[in-house]
Amino acid sequence: MTTRKASEVRYGPWLVALGAALWGTESAWRIPLNDLFDAEVIVFWEHVLILLMFLPLLIVRLAEIPKINPRTWGYLIFSGFAGSAVGTIFFTLALKNENPSVVNVILNVQPVISTIGAYLLFGDRLTPRFYLFAGIAVVAGGFLSFDHPLFVDYLELSGVSFEQAGLNRGVGFALICALFWGLSTVAGRGVMTGMSLRLASSLRIVVGLVCMTLILLVAGKLHGVALWPAAAQAHPTKAIGALILLASISGGIPLLIYFEGLRLTKASTAGYFEMMQTLAAVCITWGFFHGALRPHQVIAALVLMGAVAMVQRVQGELDAPGSVSRGTLGSPKS
Repeated sequence: MTTRKASEVRYGPWLVALGAALWGTESAWRIPLNDLFDAEVIVFWEHVLILLMFLPLLIVRLAEIPKINPRTWGYLIFSGFAGSAVGTIFFTLALKNENPSVVNVILNVQPVISTIGAYLLFGDRLTPRFYLFAGIAVVAGGFLSFDHPLFVDYLELSGVSFEQAGLNRGVGFALICALFWGLSTVAGRGVMTGMSLRLASSLRIVVGLVCMTLILLVAGKLHGVALWPAAAQAHPTKAIGALILLASISGGIPLLIYFEGLRLTKASTAGYFEMMQTLAAVCITWGFFHGALRPHQVIAALVLMGAVAMVQRVQGELDAPGSVSRGTLGSPKS
């Protein structure tokens, strides 16, 4: 067991937050792409483009692959399958079948899943105040995601029933996504204890691409017409441009930042900093899709940032000089 440096405790979670915030920009590209491709095809092309960008990182680290132990391989395969492939498919489907604000609020259960997983798998210690500020963060994320502070009132004011809003299907996709992404956060932490940042990032994309190829093969969509349908052929510039932006600004770049932050952050804490994705997603809805930010959303955004800062602070006390952290950097502790 090792003790992490105080500087790592300070900036590690905020790298997770920055990576998650950049992930939150993906709605700007993923929603328009939903009009051109099937959800699985979007995720497939996303992985192809990210792998092309990451090839130099992978090539220079190939010599490290034989040194990876079976446990780390298990974490990596699950992380790539659950987070990079399947979770992203369900997120894309959720955006296609549901209001993006509703999707974002459902994803706020993700940190709860990652906290439970980290406690069970890595034995992360949690301070009593962690539960207080984590709860505040989840509630603030919920208020931030909705145009109206009360979900039932939101539906009543808009004159839309639960069934008409498509909540059954869309919320179902979002819940599945939250489950896979929450567990992927825990697995990603396990990956970072057993390999370098560059290798972990690039191999996760390789695993994700293999999974997506198999999914398309089973679905009968691994052919030209499905991979580049008529809608994309009619708008090639829009399709290519959105895919490149999705793979770079909202894909490869935040993945590198996120994994570096996760290397320095407990999985139980990282999940709450990932909620910055909600903040970014609301800003995207406001800027790209003309969804105005209401006063309660501004307040909720400030409360969310304050709450995750306090999560980092109270958990950081466990890693202060003289305190031993379980499952820390350099130790594949279970």
